[in-house]
Amino acid sequence: MHYHHLYSDEAGESRWRRVEVDLSEQAFAPPAKSIFVSEGEPAKATLFLRLPAGWNEPIHPTPKRQFLAALKGRIAVTASDGETREIGPGDVWRMEDRTGKGHHTCVLGDDDFEAIMIQFD
Repeated sequence: MHYHHLYSDEAGESRWRRVEVDLSEQAFAPPAKSIFVSEGEPAKATLFLRLPAGWNEPIHPTPKRQFLAALKGRIAVTASDGETREIGPGDVWRMEDRTGKGHHTCVLGDDDFEAIMIQFD
């Protein structure tokens, strides 16, 4: 299991990296059998969003540290260093490029993009 991590380096460039999630076997919901889960991280808000087909935004940094889990549709996200990643159903994106040049996002194809977001700030 992994997620796409977008962060700002010391020079203000936004960059991508792949982060593997560590899972350990735990009795998560007794009396159910043990399952594999990650460590928890306190969150501040959870919200749903929809970007309409054709949506194309200017370059900007993320306003909050947050996860996005894609549910429907596809987006292209380009870091300021030029690397582009496509995010679609089942993909998870962690946004932490709160400073620096930011990133560009646009909806791909004819379908709206839908996601759930978990904010930490």
